[in-house]
Amino acid sequence: MKIIGLTGSIAMGKSVAAKMFRRLGVPVRDSDATIHRLLAKGGAGVAPVAKLFPDAIVDGAVDRRKLGAKVFADPEALAHLEAILHPLARQDMKAFLDFHRRRRTKRVVLDVPLLYETGLDAICDRVVVVSASPAIQRQRALSRPGMTDEKLAGILARQMPDSEKRRRADVVAVTALGYLPTLRALKRAIRQTS
Repeated sequence: MKIIGLTGSIAMGKSVAAKMFRRLGVPVRDSDATIHRLLAKGGAGVAPVAKLFPDAIVDGAVDRRKLGAKVFADPEALAHLEAILHPLARQDMKAFLDFHRRRRTKRVVLDVPLLYETGLDAICDRVVVVSASPAIQRQRALSRPGMTDEKLAGILARQMPDSEKRRRADVVAVTALGYLPTLRALKRAIRQTS
């Protein structure tokens, strides 16, 4: 089974690219969705997060806005949170990969915003980086509910620069060019893993 890594900085179009991969018949594991499940009511991340951040628990789930307010300005708190969530997310990823290996799936996509930062590019046969100009990225990001210039700057500070991601990528999908150029880039990644 071949593994395609899908990554890109905030507001570069990764979610749209993931949907396009799914439409092309490639199973996608969305790490953001995994984190949402882990922090939802009954999720495996709720109890350990509650021990460190009890004020972030609302109705048996982690309130991501409250949690974000606690960790984004505090690198030590963020590191503690990541120490909880990253192992749980990796277990989920392993289960996804094992399931598709048993099914003899030809290729899968790992949609991971911090693919390079966490070293997961090492297990990928190809990496697709979605990208857009800084102006378009900023416009897209600031249109999200609750996003501010300060929060965006903090997120970008924790992510590898787009230029470095592009340099390391096997395929760059420039999402600002529209649907068809993005689709062509994704199809190229699929061909490269045939």
